[in-house]
Amino acid sequence: MNLTPKKFPVALTGIFASVIALISALPVGLLSDIKASQASPDFSYGGDKNPTNWDELHQNWAICESGTQQSPIDIKPSLLGGLLSPPANIQFNYQSLTNFPVQNNGHTIQVNYPFPSGGSTMTIDGKTYELVQFHLHTPSEHHLDGEAAALELHLVHQNQQGELAVVGVMIEKGTANSNLETVLANMPPQTGINTANGTINATNFLPTNKSHYIYQGSLTTPPCSQGVKWIVLKNPITASQAQIDAFTNVYQVNARPIQDLNLRPIQLRN
Repeated sequence: MNLTPKKFPVALTGIFASVIALISALPVGLLSDIKASQASPDFSYGGDKNPTNWDELHQNWAICESGTQQSPIDIKPSLLGGLLSPPANIQFNYQSLTNFPVQNNGHTIQVNYPFPSGGSTMTIDGKTYELVQFHLHTPSEHHLDGEAAALELHLVHQNQQGELAVVGVMIEKGTANSNLETVLANMPPQTGINTANGTINATNFLPTNKSHYIYQGSLTTPPCSQGVKWIVLKNPITASQAQIDAFTNVYQVNARPIQDLNLRPIQLRN
C-alpha cells in the first residue's frame, strides 16, 4: 500500500480547510462543556489563572473575554418595576436522592444526579429539563441591585435537545437548611468524592415564592459557553452561619466577577 500523501489541488485544499473550519465552529454540547470545566485544573479564582485571564489559558476559552452574553450579571430590580412580563410559568418536580455522592472537584462542592433517568425535572414555558447536578459559589455570582448574597446555589438542568437551564438560588444567613447540612457534613475537604448517608430533595433548596428573573447567559466557568437559560430566583433561602462557614472554609472565593449586560433583556416573572 502506498502511504505517500497525495497532493490535492489548491482549490480543493481550500474547500477542505473551509469544511474543517466550519466543523470546528459547530457548538459542542453544553453539558459536555460543563463536564470538561469540572475536570479542568487549569483555571482558578486567584493568581495568574484568575477570571481576567481565563480567555488566555486555553484556545477554546476565548469567549470568556469576547462573548457578549456572559454570566453572571448584576440584576437591577429597581429598573424592571415598570416592565410587563409574562406571569411565572415554572414547575419543579424533584425526586429524593438517597446515599448520594458529594464531590469536591477542585472548584466547588457538587452533587451529581443520575442522568438521563433521575426523574427530577423542571418545566418552564412548556419545555421540560432534567436536573443534572447542583453546586455552590461564594459569594453569590449574581448580584441583585449590586448586592451579593453569602452563597449561591446553581441547579443545572438539561432538556432532550441538549439545552441548559440553570436555576440560581441566593442563600443568606438565617435558619439552617437541612439539605445543605447533609451535603456539607459529607463534603471532602480536598478533591475527591464521599458518599452521603442520608436523603435530600432539591425542592428544599427552593423558596416558597418562586418569582424569578430570566435572561440568556453563559456558563460561569470556562469554557464560558453561551446559550444558557438563566432563572435567578428573586427570593433567597437561608443557611446558618455555621453552614456558610463550613463551605467558605473549603472555598473562600469561587465566584466569577460580574459581566457586562450588553443590553440583554431581563424578564421578571411574578
